[in-house]
Amino acid sequence: MSEQSDVCYTFEGALEMAISMENDGFRHYLDALRIVKSKPARKVLKEAALDELAHKFELEKALVEGYITEGELAKPLPTMNLDAVLAKKELKAESDSREALAYAIHLENSAISFYKKMANACAGAPMGNLMERLVADESRHLQQLEDMYEEHFMTEN
Repeated sequence: MSEQSDVCYTFEGALEMAISMENDGFRHYLDALRIVKSKPARKVLKEAALDELAHKFELEKALVEGYITEGELAKPLPTMNLDAVLAKKELKAESDSREALAYAIHLENSAISFYKKMANACAGAPMGNLMERLVADESRHLQQLEDMYEEHFMTEN
């Protein structure tokens, strides 16, 4: 997909790429749900999967309607960049909620990177704004996951 993100697409093409990205994320979460046994870890993965579905639905609706409504955010939210310090591991049956959160953080960060590449390729074009909005939406998801990770696993001494 990285080569495809170096060009700017039409509205429809950009939405199709974004829908594909959201579907890939959903499939990763679904696959993880089939593996992981821990209830708290499954809860993290389930909520992340449902977020991906909601985002995908919004994009599919825009594809049908021919436009996308304004989102909550105009700019990406700041994040802690936990993906840089958390190991990226495949989940196993015995994976816990900490590992599930790290997994989700890496998936969301991958989506942000993808949408940023698309936004840069479309800078100045109408699709640039759409891609920037998707970066902002994904940054909100990432911030929520990082906040949860911080709350549960980064306790102060």
